[in-house]
Amino acid sequence: MLLTVFCAPRDRSETTFALDVSPELELRDFLALCELESGIPAGEIQIIYAEQPLQDPTRALGNYGLKDGDVLVLRQAERLRAPPQPTVPGLPRIDFSSIAVPGTSSGQNRNRPQQAQRPSTTQPPPPQATTSPGSGVSPQGLDNPALLRDMLLANPHELSLLKERNPPLAEALLSGDLERFTKVLMEQQQDRARRDQERIKLLTADPFDLDAQAKIEEEIRQHNIEENMTIAMEEAPESFGQVVMLYINCKVNGHPVKAFVDSGAQMTIMSQACAERCNIMRLVDRRWAGIAKGVGTQKIIGRVHLAQVQIEGDFLPCSFSILEDQPMDMLLGLDMLKRHQCSIDLKKNVLLIGTTGTETRFLPEAELPECARLAYGPEGREEPRPDEIADRELAEAIQRSVQDSGQN
Repeated sequence: MLLTVFCAPRDRSETTFALDVSPELELRDFLALCELESGIPAGEIQIIYAEQPLQDPTRALGNYGLKDGDVLVLRQAERLRAPPQPTVPGLPRIDFSSIAVPGTSSGQNRNRPQQAQRPSTTQPPPPQATTSPGSGVSPQGLDNPALLRDMLLANPHELSLLKERNPPLAEALLSGDLERFTKVLMEQQQDRARRDQERIKLLTADPFDLDAQAKIEEEIRQHNIEENMTIAMEEAPESFGQVVMLYINCKVNGHPVKAFVDSGAQMTIMSQACAERCNIMRLVDRRWAGIAKGVGTQKIIGRVHLAQVQIEGDFLPCSFSILEDQPMDMLLGLDMLKRHQCSIDLKKNVLLIGTTGTETRFLPEAELPECARLAYGPEGREEPRPDEIADRELAEAIQRSVQDSGQN
């Protein structure tokens, strides 16, 4: 019969292995097989079936009610301390600490004579620090939140991984509040311990229970998702990166605009604010008002039936649908791209206008509008620093001065 063993050691992560054994196999022989698979000494192995420990080592597995396909839980028991040796009346207890051992004893121990001592009460050993189950923190001092915080702050690589894989804990870490960090850490440790207990309870539950089957299915599905993500991170880490959208420089009615090239959009659109800057709101036909539907919905104010768009040295006729509340200034849709037979060449990173043969490059991230930059995306918009604002205002003032001098 084939038995599945869920192994939960003290100092390692959980593992699962299968053993094909005979029902007549005794428990002690089964423990020896488990020792070979798990690396845990047989004397520390405790086998649990149906939430009941198997105690008799000479009893056959079949006599415990085990059958093909059953799941067992292997727990590593605590090491038993050696019992104190009873003292024989009339014999003194010898203090072996006063015996000189070459290379290890101090001069004070060598000068102290060996003497008999009266029986005394044995002092209990000091308690050792242990970690809570499922904490994920190794016991070598890392159960101390302050020490763990200092280690993460001193290691930029681990800190970046923490930001990516555990944002709540990373946010608490970077807040500088030790109490908040400790609270979040303890909550996550308790949550993991609770999930581990639920997993063990699930593995020892009745396999024919519908709720247990649904939970097992969800556990398998989640495991497959985690495994798929791990393989993707190892084999194709570039799939987790973000790419900037395709923008080009153009002019509408003589005003510079950064246009978003979107071959998946049906029509070319422009925001109301951009239309006001380009002085074409007077041409809006409000009879074409409506609702634009895509990922979300936007109100269409109207339509500009004909306007000129300058791309490099080409002047192309184009129509715009004016949207009331749109973060991007302008979007070149499929109507514009097909009309002028445009091609998106990602190898050369250019937009080719087929009717004229003109090429215009796609903008790098530094030249994109703020709403399209990765660092200033809608999920995490950052406020510009005062020095950045001052530099930007100075650059705009210099540019206006150069333009004014050129016109004069």
